[in-house]
Amino acid sequence: MYKLYTRPGSGGFAAEAAFLLAGEPFEHIDVAKTDKPDAAFLAISPLNQVPVLTLPDGHTMTESAAICMALAERHPEAALAPQAGAPARADFLRWMAFMSSALYPAVLRFYYAHRYSADDGAKAGVRKAAIAELDRDFAVVDKVLAGRQWLVGEGMTIADIYLLMLFSWHPEADRARQAFANVERLCAGLRDHPVLAKLNASHEMW
Repeated sequence: MYKLYTRPGSGGFAAEAAFLLAGEPFEHIDVAKTDKPDAAFLAISPLNQVPVLTLPDGHTMTESAAICMALAERHPEAALAPQAGAPARADFLRWMAFMSSALYPAVLRFYYAHRYSADDGAKAGVRKAAIAELDRDFAVVDKVLAGRQWLVGEGMTIADIYLLMLFSWHPEADRARQAFANVERLCAGLRDHPVLAKLNASHEMW
């Protein structure tokens, strides 16, 4: 059985959503947030981050985007991603990479500014720059979503859920919802999805 190490309000949200939408059972292991994790957890997550996925064969994976893409590939019946060779597959890979390499790091810079400067006085500047970067990147996605219901293809994929998670973390949520109307339109519909709404009860993403 799969084992997912996660905690509320983390990137584990998207991974849990993937499992629930696929109807695939998994063991949920809640990991307390601490600066002093035990050695066993560090062995599977060297950066002390969640989510971590242990596959049925015992191998482990970190990185939420990679976990989501792996689950989509392993459970094609759930239609969590366009399949290899499908016209929308390239877009799916592009946006998953964009969100994990551009948007997610900007979120981390805002909420963990102390990691990005040894100068205590610089933290406000780090956060300000992070918000500017988030706005720049969400504007890119917002433009792509003009006239489109979903980020890729003709139906909901894990990329849309990943976008919802990241958009929920915008530190100026009310302003962002007004500024990026197309992203908000997509996310508003997802917030009413029965599986995601139920999952949000524990994650409190919105």
